[in-house]
Parts: sequence; structure tokens; C-alpha cells
Amino acid sequence: MTVTVRPATRADAEAICSIYRPIVNGTAISFEELAPDVAEMARRMLARPRLPWLVADGAGRVVGYAYASRHRHRAAYRWSADSSVYLDPEHRSRGVGRLLYECLIVEVRELGYVSLFASITLPNKASVALHEAVGFAALGVFRHAGYKHGTWYDVGWWQRSLCDRPVPPPESREWCPTDQNPANRSSSLVTGELRS
Repeated sequence: MTVTVRPATRADAEAICSIYRPIVNGTAISFEELAPDVAEMARRMLARPRLPWLVADGAGRVVGYAYASRHRHRAAYRWSADSSVYLDPEHRSRGVGRLLYECLIVEVRELGYVSLFASITLPNKASVALHEAVGFAALGVFRHAGYKHGTWYDVGWWQRSLCDRPVPPPESREWCPTDQNPANRSSSLVTGELRS
């Protein structure tokens, strides 16, 4: 199957929720305890500062998504962003996560960000392997950082440098996807073939 990575639109919020909901409800991959509804997901997609939200579209169906978000609220953090990727269970270990991350990294770098961070609830060998495959390096572990489903979990942090650290750094910019019309699928970032 061919997968196209493109900017997410509001029309994708329902599909994004359907991928994320079982992760919230059934796992500790996310520390949220209540899955967001479609309106909340759309609000997050448009939060300021605006950062990329991308979907992997396979034959007109969203099979995964990745996004960047503000790392911290204090001003000196404004060149750092956090990142996440979530996949439909049928499309894991087929190259979708890597394709999404490769596009996300380019988008965030072009906005003037210097560092991209990712937190991973441990253990999660697949997520660790994905992040390290796209250039993230392990920073450390927050021990017993979250309690969910009757268990305490550690959280590992990874970092991907996006560029040399300019001094002083130019201001980072907000993401402005080239196309917000869900009917126009020609605004893809990249197209790739899935592994079987």
C-alpha cells in the first residue's frame, strides 16, 4: 500500500481520535486518563504557537499521525519542541512511523526550532527503536514518573538536534500548512510504500 504524509486538517480530527482513544484507554503509552473528543483534538491541532500536525494517509484512510507541540511555556524554551507519533495497530512496524517522523523533523527544523524532544513510557522497545532510527539520542529516565492502570511507570527522554545552535538564534516561526482543504490531497509532503 502507498502512504502519503500530508498536513492534518480539522476533518482528520475524528480519525486521529480513533487511533489515540485505545492508546489512552488501554495502555500507559499516554499518561492521559480521559481520551479527548473530536473538538478537543481539533483545538490541540490549532494551539499556539502553531506547530506541525501530519497524518499518514493510506488509500484515503488515516493510518497514523505525528505532531510537535510546545516543549515548555517559559520564553527561553521557544526553540525547543516535543514530538509524538501514533499509529493504527495494523500499520505498526511497516515504516509509517519513520515516514511520519522524517517529515515532522523537516517541518519543525524549517520553522527555526533547534531541538526536538520525545518522552517514552518505559518499557517500549518499538518506540525507542523508532526514535533512535530517526536520530534521537537518549537523555535520561524519570523514575516512577506516572501511575496508570495500577502500575508506576518510568519515562525516558530522547532528544534530536535539528541544527547547529546559532547565537543568537533567530525567532522560531509558526507552522502554516500550505493547504487546509481536505478535498485537496495534492499537498503531500512525501509518499512512500509500506513494508509488508
